Amino acid sequence: MAKAPIGTKGARLTTHISLPGRNLVLMPTVKHLGISRRIESDRERRRLRDIFTKRLRPKDAGFIIRTVAQGKSFRDLKADAEYLLKTWARIKRDSKKKRAPALIHEDLSLSMRSVRDFFNEEVDSFVIDNAEEHENVLQFIDQFMPQLKGAVKLFKGPSQLFEHYGIEAEISRALGKKVWLKSGGYLLFDQSEALTAIDVNTGRYVGSKSLEETILKTNLEAVKEIAYQLRIRNVGGIIILDLIDMESMENREKVYQALQEALSEDKSRTNILKISELGLVEMTRKRTHEDLIRYLTEACSVCEGRGYHKSRRTVCFEIFREIEKEALSNTKNIVVFAAPSVVARMMNEEKKHVAMLEDRFGKKIAVKQDPAFHVEQYEVFGKH
Repeated sequence: MAKAPIGTKGARLTTHISLPGRNLVLMPTVKHLGISRRIESDRERRRLRDIFTKRLRPKDAGFIIRTVAQGKSFRDLKADAEYLLKTWARIKRDSKKKRAPALIHEDLSLSMRSVRDFFNEEVDSFVIDNAEEHENVLQFIDQFMPQLKGAVKLFKGPSQLFEHYGIEAEISRALGKKVWLKSGGYLLFDQSEALTAIDVNTGRYVGSKSLEETILKTNLEAVKEIAYQLRIRNVGGIIILDLIDMESMENREKVYQALQEALSEDKSRTNILKISELGLVEMTRKRTHEDLIRYLTEACSVCEGRGYHKSRRTVCFEIFREIEKEALSNTKNIVVFAAPSVVARMMNEEKKHVAMLEDRFGKKIAVKQDPAFHVEQYEVFGKH
């Protein structure tokens, strides 16, 4: 699978198999050598390319050199390449022995993938709250990166792991539309299928000197938080940042550089355009999986994902129009079922309108509430 299903778009499939390892990705069906774009040093790229073109690269397979391979020795890369080639040989061997449908190969578990893809010298600790998984991870690390074994810890605290490290609070914060900044400013996230818009506001922050300095400080704090929120929310596609407008070109450049620096830690590829005269930044972030909101939430059954529903007044007047249509038929009385809040509106603020309809058509209108109805739901029918 080249791309996971996202929203209404299905998965993107490919017949080109890839087997990810710690430093490399084996592509056994294509003869290609790729190097991660995040390895920026020309000297390092040449070194890695020479290792594979002159000493390692097999004739009938290709490799992608991952970012974590930067600075790794020939021995480390060779061990990774041999492991992946042996895995591919086993897959081919098993495929000939088994009859379809049959599982030939399965990727590592979530814990192991996390170790393989994210665990390195920059990580202070890798905390696990499951004794069995902890032991499996230790065995995996002992085989591939024994120098990091001391950073793996088994969590035995009195509280739950997510609660202890504040992860639950961060998830709740990442699902909200408004994110407060430490200075008192805030961000507003508006996500749609087409793009994500992020609005920056000063909020409660008024600063201590000039307005321009207040705006600069808010924007600098905002871009760092935006980069963090994009990662934790896994936002992808087209993203528009509506920064607070700055008059100084020097300040715009400071904010742009701060945004670039904050996004440099992101593993997903990003492209950023300069801040426009209107204070807008257009950018893209590579999207390969569902974002956090689509993954953890579902559309509201009342508003169907719009984020709002019709007002009680609007629903009342829809009901009045339905009453008018029903009153033209050969019925003696009219019965209305609606949500309690809508019924309350009809029997109070709109009471005169109900009486006017009764006088106009000479028919009794009975209004009844149904607690199971949501605010936009109602029924109008005639009674003989």
